[in-house]
Amino acid sequence: MSDARKAYPLRINAEVLNAMQRWADDELRSLNAQIEYVLRAALRRAGRLPQGKRRPPA
Repeated sequence: MSDARKAYPLRINAEVLNAMQRWADDELRSLNAQIEYVLRAALRRAGRLPQGKRRPPA
């Protein structure tokens, strides 16, 4: 699988978006990097991300 990034429009509740932005700010990440970080963590916990394919923290 390639490390190429794809753009994807995301419709998200304003309250959730604001909470994600605050969390990203707290961890010194961009909002995009924080969303990807949270998605990757959820995928790992669910066993849906191939093992050995880890990205360095953003």
